[in-house]
Amino acid sequence: MQSSAQIEQSIRDAALRVTGPRRAVLAAVLDHPHADTDTLIAETRQRLGSVSHQAVYDVLRVLTDAGLIRRFQPAGSVARYEARVGDNHHHLVCRSCGAVNDVDCATGDAPCLTAADTAGFQIDEAEVVYWGVCPTCQALSAGT
Repeated sequence: MQSSAQIEQSIRDAALRVTGPRRAVLAAVLDHPHADTDTLIAETRQRLGSVSHQAVYDVLRVLTDAGLIRRFQPAGSVARYEARVGDNHHHLVCRSCGAVNDVDCATGDAPCLTAADTAGFQIDEAEVVYWGVCPTCQALSAGT
């Protein structure tokens, strides 16, 4: 958990003006990795009181464009946000409950997977989503 001063400094370091909504949204993303937009709106409102959906969407876009947060969207799921940026990690997604966990790159180096045919592309990143059933859902389906 980052302090308010650290959050403000992160925003300044990204050459952005520090505002209440930017502080609140970034804090919400830091506190709730892999949260969807509805969760982040609710968390931001708890921190600020009143804030519009559009204001939160705008802040998420600005923070993503500035590289402070990352947006990802597993197939069939809503967009999610996280503050883990600057590496090429991937995600584990539970098919049953939708839980998301980070998983480090398979080899530790970007793009971490070598394409069989690059079709002339200069590859600099690979995005992998591992799908399965989380331990909690496995236990529930086993009746324990």
